[in-house]
Amino acid sequence: MSVAIDTRPLDLLADFPAIPTGWAYLDTAATSQKPRPVLDAITRGYGETYATVHRGVYQRSADMTLAFEAARERVAKFIGGKPQETIFVRGATEGINLVAECWAGTQLEAGDRILLSTLEHHSNIVPWQMVAERVGAFIDVIPLDPDQRIDLDAMAAMITPAHKLVALAHVSNVLGSVLDAKRACQIAHSVGAKILLDGCQAVPRLPVNVVEIGCDFYVFSGHKLYGPTGIGVLWGRTELLDAMPPYQGGGSMIDRVTFARTTYAPPPGRFEAGTPHIVGVLGLHAAVDYVDDIGLARIHAHETALVAQAREALSQINSVRLFGPDDSAGIVSFAVEGVHPHDVATILDEGNVAIRAGHHCAQPLMDALGVPATARASFGVYNGADDIAALIKGIERVTRIFG
Repeated sequence: MSVAIDTRPLDLLADFPAIPTGWAYLDTAATSQKPRPVLDAITRGYGETYATVHRGVYQRSADMTLAFEAARERVAKFIGGKPQETIFVRGATEGINLVAECWAGTQLEAGDRILLSTLEHHSNIVPWQMVAERVGAFIDVIPLDPDQRIDLDAMAAMITPAHKLVALAHVSNVLGSVLDAKRACQIAHSVGAKILLDGCQAVPRLPVNVVEIGCDFYVFSGHKLYGPTGIGVLWGRTELLDAMPPYQGGGSMIDRVTFARTTYAPPPGRFEAGTPHIVGVLGLHAAVDYVDDIGLARIHAHETALVAQAREALSQINSVRLFGPDDSAGIVSFAVEGVHPHDVATILDEGNVAIRAGHHCAQPLMDALGVPATARASFGVYNGADDIAALIKGIERVTRIFG
């Protein structure tokens, strides 16, 4: 039986005190603004309940440890995983580097191949280049299809048993194009390759279940999910994490230390050396609760409607070139003919509209698109039709200024 989705526009701007009246914040793909429940959780964590975790025997430390591990359970449930498979990291970048170092760096051999795509963020390119150079592996790149999505037919045609790892964005941070993640995993597994998905842009916008998708690793950052900076998540299959060496040495990640030999804790502790970002974890818990209370299906419907409205309005301006598919998830990239995106963003800022302009940490994609940079408007739960109207008014001013 299908479940009806509430498609009414969201009206949550009042939950975000850092967005003043009249400011159109359209840079959520870079980082989201924070709702009051997250701010309250952070304030309470530092101002009322703060203590270290996993070490203290006094009551407040024990209570904070319970809260910390409850957050792990909540985050794991949010993406369909298990707590012991859920590792807290500083962000998706650290999560990818951890897999590159501790899995790829120990499993790949000279001549092995890694498969990426044209639209990947630098954080999902550079770590693989570093490990490939070290072990003598090679990198292949999946092209985009005419709709500017990762071409999975091309992926199926080019993948071979020599490919040991595939790493792809679940949602493009530039184009908003959504990967058919389940099919990508099936293609990877057809030759025995492991697959990592970069979920930074997906987790705030789409329901994600790592088990149903079938991936081997999944990463995302808290600050794009209405949570704090400095906290993110790496999820990995139990058998893979169990076989991986630690990423860093220090406190908490050990079982027993002597000068002769050290043994390590099981995952996830093995990969969480040092004092963790305790209050960041509490803030992430609050962010997950906030998003779940709204409903990801409803968030996706809201952002899809905003994307459709923005693309339709921008398409009416002759000098604007749109990138990405029509059904992109919460993100609209565009260029104004004859105007550098930085100039577009500067003029928009004069009208209290905040967008991102640049290569978006995706220079290979810019090369494929044939542009040095794009302007990008990205939406969140706090955006509405007024923000799109302000965006369009600003673009019309850009075209008047530059003729």
